Amino acid sequence: MNQRPGRLFYVMGPSGAGKDSFMQLVRARLPGELLVAHRYITRAAFAGGENHVELSLPEFQRRCELGLFALHWQANGHCYGLGCELDSWLASGLDVMVNGSRASLPRAQARFGECLVPVLVTVDAETLASRLRARGRESEDEIQRRLVRALAHGQGLPDSVWLLDNSGSLQLTLQQFERYRRGEHLCV
Repeated sequence: MNQRPGRLFYVMGPSGAGKDSFMQLVRARLPGELLVAHRYITRAAFAGGENHVELSLPEFQRRCELGLFALHWQANGHCYGLGCELDSWLASGLDVMVNGSRASLPRAQARFGECLVPVLVTVDAETLASRLRARGRESEDEIQRRLVRALAHGQGLPDSVWLLDNSGSLQLTLQQFERYRRGEHLCV
């Protein structure tokens, strides 16, 4: 039986764009259609944001040595990893969504090839600024730097990236994602 490999939806976007909220909605609304994988992070589990598996730095390094990550990277003072369980899930035909890194996209493309579907969650600058201020984690200078970085976030991405505008409701963002999955955004 020739089963097609699953697709790996590699979600990226600037901090504050709503990636975590979008992925939580996907997990709640599409549990029978795709898996949302947890990342392994050297950050406290109660630190807010995504639902992840907390590892100490020595635990993370040991898992790297054992080859237990399909992909790993460092950003924002933490280590991030995607487990090798992705390989068996994709090989069995399951579609999987992961919270990826823009900087690690080329490595992810090399590792997962045709299975990888890059997804960029975007938001307009005004909404992004409002969200960053509301969460209260950054100073105004840090927010301005994040806004500048957000402008460049989508540059240099492959033409195949799925663009999701999350400036409105999460439900609208999910509808955009579903249209892509049905092939309604494909060029003819």
